[in-house]
Amino acid sequence: MATAEQLKTLVRSFTENDDARFYRVMLQLAATEAKKGHTTVARELKELVDAGRSGDMLVQKSSGPIPISQPRGELEGVITASFPRARIADMVLTQGVEKSIRRVLREQRMGERLRAHGLSPRRKILLAGPPGTGKTMTAQVLAGELALPLFTVRFEGLITRYLGETASKLRLVFDAMSKQRGVYFFDEFDAIGSHRAATNDVGEVRRILNTFLQLLEEESSLSLIVGATNHPDLLDSALFRRFDDLIRYENPDAVQAVMLMKNVLAMFDTSTVDWEHLGRLATGVSFAELQRACEDAAKEMVLDDRLSLDTMSIEHALHERVTSKP
Repeated sequence: MATAEQLKTLVRSFTENDDARFYRVMLQLAATEAKKGHTTVARELKELVDAGRSGDMLVQKSSGPIPISQPRGELEGVITASFPRARIADMVLTQGVEKSIRRVLREQRMGERLRAHGLSPRRKILLAGPPGTGKTMTAQVLAGELALPLFTVRFEGLITRYLGETASKLRLVFDAMSKQRGVYFFDEFDAIGSHRAATNDVGEVRRILNTFLQLLEEESSLSLIVGATNHPDLLDSALFRRFDDLIRYENPDAVQAVMLMKNVLAMFDTSTVDWEHLGRLATGVSFAELQRACEDAAKEMVLDDRLSLDTMSIEHALHERVTSKP
């Protein structure tokens, strides 16, 4: 039987036109029913999902955001646009990180009330932590939850070798924030935010950082600015004062690792899996690597025509992922 949280997620997914999440929860329900021995119900649920995905049950819904076009002109190659459907319920987060994200969402949703009292909602957010801990997905969640486009700033298109050109492109990005409300995501933020006193620094890098600091200070649009870095120790201290919030991410502990693995493998039979053992092995491994390892194990199960996953197959996939990292 569906839990209260699953029922709410199903309704929310339908009203928000989020087919992927709707089908994912349906498959979780099917897996639960199969474990209980309700094979007929499980089969029927899977058939409904398959029919929906193939288009046999396609319903045209008019609600939801309208897709946006990719930036053109001088911003082409500098910004890529998307409309994520990610939701905070899709993430496995520490209590502190989840609280911080929900606070940003609440302030954004009630921004008019705050502004009416002379207050400003959090808009400039810095995400810091190791690779694969959920920083990029957080930007997607902010956009998805607020029904805003996500504009990802591509540093390979932003940073050039010509004197002054990078700063000019930065100004264009900040100009776009006022013209088109959205979530503007600066990934690998240390590329422009490195410390001005770094020994390997050059004059152009200092000019770029100074320009960014000035633009960030003066920016007053309704857009959200999200920076992400794997190396917060490399960032100039002046940057931290320009952001409204700093959210720090860590690799998962055993409990969070197990929670993520169960979520990823929810549609498969894992009744014999020793989750406690896998949790100990997975401690400290990034969320991204855990997800890929679980997907690897699931693919092997399907290709080998096996009916269930076991501890050894997941452990092997996890070991391969960890040892193959450079």
